[in-house]
Amino acid sequence: MRTLSVLPLLGVLITLGSVSTSAPAAITLDLSYVNTASPSYIRFKNWVDQAVAGNPGYAFSATDAAYVYRVQGGAAYANLAIQMVEAQVVAAEAAIAANQVPEVAGDQYLYVGGMIGDLALVYDWCNPLLTPSQRTRWAAYAEQAVWNVWHHDTASWGGHPAPWAGWSIDNPGNNYHYSFLEATMYWTFASNSSPWRTFLETQKIPPLTAYFAALPGGGSREGTGYGLSHQRLFELYRFWRDNTGTNLATQNTHLNDSLDYWIHATVPTRDFVAPLGDQARVSEPAIYDYHRNVVLQARAMSNNAAAQQRATWWLSNISMPQMSSGFNFRHDMLPVGSGGQVPTALYYRATGTGALFARTAWDTNAMWLSFMAGPYLESHAHQDQGSFTLYAHHWLAVTENIWTHSGIQQGTDVHNVVRFVKNGQTINQRDNTTSNMTVTPGANGVLDVSANLTPAYAGNPDITSWQRTLHFANRVLRVSDQFAIGSGVQAVFQLNVPSMPVISGHTARAGDLAINVLTPANATLTLVDWHSLDNDEFRSGWKLEVRGNGNQFVVDLSEASDAIFANGFQ
Repeated sequence: MRTLSVLPLLGVLITLGSVSTSAPAAITLDLSYVNTASPSYIRFKNWVDQAVAGNPGYAFSATDAAYVYRVQGGAAYANLAIQMVEAQVVAAEAAIAANQVPEVAGDQYLYVGGMIGDLALVYDWCNPLLTPSQRTRWAAYAEQAVWNVWHHDTASWGGHPAPWAGWSIDNPGNNYHYSFLEATMYWTFASNSSPWRTFLETQKIPPLTAYFAALPGGGSREGTGYGLSHQRLFELYRFWRDNTGTNLATQNTHLNDSLDYWIHATVPTRDFVAPLGDQARVSEPAIYDYHRNVVLQARAMSNNAAAQQRATWWLSNISMPQMSSGFNFRHDMLPVGSGGQVPTALYYRATGTGALFARTAWDTNAMWLSFMAGPYLESHAHQDQGSFTLYAHHWLAVTENIWTHSGIQQGTDVHNVVRFVKNGQTINQRDNTTSNMTVTPGANGVLDVSANLTPAYAGNPDITSWQRTLHFANRVLRVSDQFAIGSGVQAVFQLNVPSMPVISGHTARAGDLAINVLTPANATLTLVDWHSLDNDEFRSGWKLEVRGNGNQFVVDLSEASDAIFANGFQ
């Protein structure tokens, strides 16, 4: 074994502390759960064999090849993994020589975790097959990348300054942060670096565990889109446990809570989740491999047997019974468990994120509700404080964001809230604020919710109070609002729905949703056709707006029936 204090990277000396370039495997991953005779392993191996044969699928990684090599051996797998990492390093060296930043620095180092994670795993597991030059070059490149992540002001490549913004290097609630941790953790153990391990243990792990200790109920303040990044976080918990013996998942309740968060965030038909926050990958939050993986990863690290059983039921009953994309096949080898237990709780409150989920039952015919009142802190969160979603067989009332092209419409106007308008302009909710709610369950599944949403306007003198209550019983949702607003401010109760509402007086029908405006007595109902406003961004969807005198709204929402509209209303 040769220990280096410095390594050259295109003429620059980089201090490595203690980096082994010929050490035996230092990265420990417990792969005892892998059953090489199982359908999941055979499917994964076939995916890797396809790449070995020269036809890699989309997003195939060196880690995929390294896993098969680690599990069963075979030089072809190791050689492919080495070739892929060598190609990454050669491309980086070429960019650096041209006084450019390499791909690993792209999008503010968003991809550093996957790229350096690949390198570190192959550097470690396939080390005997590397040339001395590869060991030296790979180590220098990885060390510089990790250094640059945490030292954004003094980052450099090839001796040329390459500072960057340092986005979220100190924010454990942001998805970028987990990529930074992944690169650092993997390289720490591949290189046997005591300084990097000390850095993680003293400067990065404590804020991480403290942040999630303050997030009871699980989930992410980034919502259910970017919150899927916790699949990476929970996998890192497993990596850290296997390499240090310390289980970060037991430092707080967040991981166990997240199992129930995702289970309750799933609609009764088990094919969508609550559309909270930005939905940049796909606007309508259909259950996909990533949802499956976040629960698989959490279940693997959970020490709560009952929560694991609920996770087993969920994994066995959602619309994605196995991974659909090859680059996720490796994760599908994690155990689902046997048996499973149907949840019994009809509501779940995640106080750390401000999310509430409720339903009438656990069968596919149930009515389901989500509601937001809590912290509004992250960049991917929305101005949705006080907003609700209603679902029975399909979306009844839901944010217009899920019908948009971008999936990142964050404004108050696309959510089911009271919108406040002055001089023709919507008054926006303010970030870095925290609304609150109280939840009171009653007999026979009745649920009452009282929310103070005044903080969402952060002392704006035009909105001195907004209180919203929900009464959810017998498949009817009553929404009641009271507010105090300044002169010249108008309050608009708004309801975003998938299909065009038909209005009759104080009532309306939008597909299978019946809307009955009880207050104010002089209410006027009007429609907004989202598609007509911007047909490129808003693909479909309608908004029902209610206006009237006074400082209250009371609106009943229920499943439409002919009896409700018996007086000639169709």
